[in-house]
Amino acid sequence: MTRPLPAFIPALLPPVLLVAAWQAASATGLFPPQVLVPPSEVASTLVALTTNGELTSHLAQSLFRLLSGFAIGGAAGLAFGTILALSKWAEALFSPLFLAVRQVPVLAFVPVFVLLLGIEEGFKITIVAVATFFPVALATFDGVRGIPKGWLEVARVYRTPPIALVTHILIPATVPPVLTGLRIALSRAWLVLVAAELLAADSGIGQMMEMGRQMFRIDVVLAGVIVSGLIGFALDRGAKWIERRATRWRTA
Repeated sequence: MTRPLPAFIPALLPPVLLVAAWQAASATGLFPPQVLVPPSEVASTLVALTTNGELTSHLAQSLFRLLSGFAIGGAAGLAFGTILALSKWAEALFSPLFLAVRQVPVLAFVPVFVLLLGIEEGFKITIVAVATFFPVALATFDGVRGIPKGWLEVARVYRTPPIALVTHILIPATVPPVLTGLRIALSRAWLVLVAAELLAADSGIGQMMEMGRQMFRIDVVLAGVIVSGLIGFALDRGAKWIERRATRWRTA
């Protein structure tokens, strides 16, 4: 009886085929080497950027901005979504504006933030916080609104203190949708950050790619694309793993 292949082996097939096709296309000479750099050269560039510390420096800057903005935007989204769901007055006052603004692409705010904050750290952290805020607030709102009304009525009858209401009812009931919203927000925040660094930054993965473009170093650009893709994949897988671990009690 043959043993089944590990799950990760089939998943490796598409990337391997893509790299093989990329290498074959670059070897044909149909495209100029400045346009289609072979993967072997991109790999060498990745090694060189890692060895000289340039990639590590840019990556550290990007991750710092991501984590800082994600923490700020996530906390604000949790608070705003909870207030919006629990207060009909707050919903009537803020919900129309919230629903309208969340339809605006986050990158549309870049010119405004650049004028207000310049291209320093505040701008990048703010754009990440905004990208995080809306998915988290919406997920929190839906999660709190999904709590059975009977639970809240019982809590009112027994005059449950606010802290106990949050820790014993709101948090357990809203963990799954909120974690899903946080995972979506994290992926969205990373995409927006890299794009913002491409447009206006003096460091970071996006800025490294932009400098490579300006110097006609397509190998540097592609190295940045690969790194940003791997980081985004790792962030999503990590967030999904945390989500599964935190919601195991639902299937127990």
